Amino acid sequence: MTYNVPEIAWAPLVPIIVVLVAGAVGVLLEAFMRNVALRRVVQLQLSVATLVLALFAIVWQWVAIGGDGVVVLRSMIYLDRQALAWQFLLVVFAIGGVLLFADRNREGEDAFTPLASVAPGSPDETVARAKGLAVTEAFPLAMLATGGMMLFASVNDLLFLFVALELFSLPLYILVALSRRRRLLSQEASLKYFLLGAFSSAIFLFGAALVYGAAETTGMRELLGLYVPERQTLLLLGLFMVVVGLLFKIGAVPFHFWVPDAYQGAPSPVTAFMAAATKAAAVAALARLSYLVLFRFAWELDWVIWTVAIASVIFGTVLAIVQTDVKRMLAYSSVAHAGFILVGFAGFSPLALSALPFYLLTYGVATLGAFAVITQVRELTPDGAAGAEATRLGQWAGLGKRHPVLAGLMSLFLLSFAGIPLTAGFVGKFVVFRAAVEQGAWPLVVVAVLASAAAAFFYLRLVVLMYFTDAPDDASPRVEVRPTGIGRGVAIAAGVIVLVLGVLPAGALNLADEAGVLLSPPVVTGG
Repeated sequence: MTYNVPEIAWAPLVPIIVVLVAGAVGVLLEAFMRNVALRRVVQLQLSVATLVLALFAIVWQWVAIGGDGVVVLRSMIYLDRQALAWQFLLVVFAIGGVLLFADRNREGEDAFTPLASVAPGSPDETVARAKGLAVTEAFPLAMLATGGMMLFASVNDLLFLFVALELFSLPLYILVALSRRRRLLSQEASLKYFLLGAFSSAIFLFGAALVYGAAETTGMRELLGLYVPERQTLLLLGLFMVVVGLLFKIGAVPFHFWVPDAYQGAPSPVTAFMAAATKAAAVAALARLSYLVLFRFAWELDWVIWTVAIASVIFGTVLAIVQTDVKRMLAYSSVAHAGFILVGFAGFSPLALSALPFYLLTYGVATLGAFAVITQVRELTPDGAAGAEATRLGQWAGLGKRHPVLAGLMSLFLLSFAGIPLTAGFVGKFVVFRAAVEQGAWPLVVVAVLASAAAAFFYLRLVVLMYFTDAPDDASPRVEVRPTGIGRGVAIAAGVIVLVLGVLPAGALNLADEAGVLLSPPVVTGG
């Protein structure tokens, strides 16, 4: 029997390949490098260098891309400007996340437990902390998750999409459980995230199986021109289940139950990376599926977008208002933002293909900056050392007087989340809402605008606490701002980007417009 060797265009896959290879090399370094301090430095340098290389490769492909895109692996991967834009965002978020992973306080401690394989508070953990052990596996896990997300944003086949989904989900389940402080809360969050994630993955896979049963294909471009009236109900049910799996990763109601626990329990650098990158990857996959397949069933499925979007903005806003923990408040804020994102899908406007990447850029950068600030506000132990993060709202009282720079940056990020003019968040919401209004979904936009106005309350509440409320003298434990070099640098860089995108957004919007080419016919060059 003669087998035909497939021809694969490897060049378009260079950014994904280098990130995944770096993750694999990082795993090998964990096995063979015994010196913890040296291993940590090498892992950090390898991760940052690889991500910067991937960033340059994406930019080069953006400039050199021919026609509208490149089809790879018999149309299973589609490298167009839309995919490259999402890959660029994911790598930027990964760089910010990896830098926060490497951040250390004055005592030389990072955000991760010294030994993840033992029970919290056990003698083994005490010995590991005394010996200066470190979980440097966080770096290759982040690289594998990033590579999976980049693949997830480019895949054009439902089964391949499931493979990419598991590739980036499994490392995140582990990373959530690695918090140095509040270990039981971290492990509980990881378990909930894993169980709900496995359940949603099963729904996604079963939906893909139903789609194959109805259409005899799982390729999105093949589904685009398919008409099977006798199996239409089966096809719609399968697509609905696939959408449910993607909505889980976006964190939309009613698939959001993992969000508050995972955000609160995970190490804050992991929360920052997960909140920014996971949402972007899921939106990228949903956008590709929507504008290649789902738009044909707009009459049958548009109600799903409307219902989930309205539920997310209302539910996320209301529950964020009653939170007393900063991380849980931002978690429910992300649920509301999932609703704002889904508003852009209403009516399947072509403008959404450019509006969504810009919105996720503004949201992701502000999220990285906000959690970078959170890592530097600490409870103090009786001996004056930095303890757990001070995440109760009352502990942030008077922060503006004690450290005006970090308080100012946090205020900027909160105002961007609220969509206040002259911040990136305002421009992001404007372009998303405009896409929905173009398709006549103005009632949905009205609900989103009202929810956004209500959401300003809990953002401004924290600003008022920081600037107009004095810190209680008898507070226990004591709270102090412990600025760190990397954390402060990430927060400042994020603040600059939020301001620039809010005041001078034209350049980024023009690039986003160039990314809205998903529906153009591709140029087949390989595989």
